[in-house]
Amino acid sequence: MKPPLVFITGASSGIGQALAAHYAAAGWRLALLARRGEVMNAWLAELGLGPQQARVYVADVRNVDDVVAAARDCLVRQGVPDVVIAAAGISVGMDTAERDDIEVMREVLEVNTIGMAATFHGFVAPLRAARRGTLVGIASVAAVRGLPGHGAYCASKAAVVAYCESLRVELAQSGVNVVTLLPGYIATPMTRRNAYHMPFLMPVDRFARSAARAIARGDRQCVLPWRMAWLARLLKVLPASIYDRLVTGRKRKPRREL
Repeated sequence: MKPPLVFITGASSGIGQALAAHYAAAGWRLALLARRGEVMNAWLAELGLGPQQARVYVADVRNVDDVVAAARDCLVRQGVPDVVIAAAGISVGMDTAERDDIEVMREVLEVNTIGMAATFHGFVAPLRAARRGTLVGIASVAAVRGLPGHGAYCASKAAVVAYCESLRVELAQSGVNVVTLLPGYIATPMTRRNAYHMPFLMPVDRFARSAARAIARGDRQCVLPWRMAWLARLLKVLPASIYDRLVTGRKRKPRREL
């Protein structure tokens, strides 16, 4: 029998690449979607992984047709994945008073939310037919409450949580699991640009190990690290009047330099 197969988007850096490395070390076959094909192939060469162990599919998750085509190619070349992880994501600060930042919000939603739905689309029917498999959406603790300057990111991740929950109940009797992961602050190139304090910052390789365990368990939702889970619960029930006082004046997510 062939080793299990995991399909991962956003695999060229950060959480996506850490998950790919973890599954590769565990003996899984990899199907990796990223915009930078040359970078991915070089990385696989460094790991000593050939085409029997890993394949790269080049696409931008904002282009739905390309993502759907990549899923079809994966099904033909490697078969039906056991796990599909939509890890592609971006985080850019926005100011609603700035016209250009409305386009930033569009881009963030296209990558973080629409891109996830496009990723899952190509695999839902094959997984349902096989009556097995797991779809994994990477949300964020930022989905719990809005943060200043994070309007686009928080909105996109809140949408991911609601979307994955909808998908989970739709597939409840199909044999297909839907897992939503809500990372706190993870040490990646994305968070390296943050100029504010990041409590419970988690090394990305440790996140990958914990995330893989949550996926294997079939957790409906999982906040990582566990200490951030307690903070998320507190934030969720905190009255708006208290929450507003706590975050007002907090350093904002940097806007994109034009």
